[in-house]
Amino acid sequence: MKKILIGALVGGLILFIWQFISYGMANLHYSQMEYTDKQDEVLAALAATGLEEGTYFMPTFEPGTPREEMEKAFEGRIGKPWAQVSYHSDMQNNMGANMARGFVMNVIVMAILCWILLQFADLTFGKSVLASIGVGVIGYLVISYLNSIWFMTNSLPDLIDQVVQFGLAGSWLGWWLNR
Repeated sequence: MKKILIGALVGGLILFIWQFISYGMANLHYSQMEYTDKQDEVLAALAATGLEEGTYFMPTFEPGTPREEMEKAFEGRIGKPWAQVSYHSDMQNNMGANMARGFVMNVIVMAILCWILLQFADLTFGKSVLASIGVGVIGYLVISYLNSIWFMTNSLPDLIDQVVQFGLAGSWLGWWLNR
């Protein structure tokens, strides 16, 4: 239990530090949160519609639209603009709470990874690193990459994050869990 607890706390801290570097200092995710000089106009237009908070894909269809009607309308929209919008009516500063939640989530992820690694009959440093990177890449493929296929986003920063942070955490766990 001590190995899992310490492994998870330090591993969670490693993930947390990498995420700070990735999103802050290195700004790897700029392509996913780009600036537009039209932001005030776009936000004002969204607010003026009375749009409820939520995530929207536009254009889409009202629930219950017959399939034939959707297919015909979809064909007419090929080559025209589309958007995915996450809209919130008021911006809030929840940085402290969000960082705390992120750290706790990282510790939980590392506790699960510790448990998985401790199931290996003969865990080596190399197996720990490769298995950890494998877990990170699985997460990338089924979430970030899959979304990038459908919504045409740049997921390379997410792949870099998964390989680096799980490689670093796997190195720590490869040393710690074999002591």
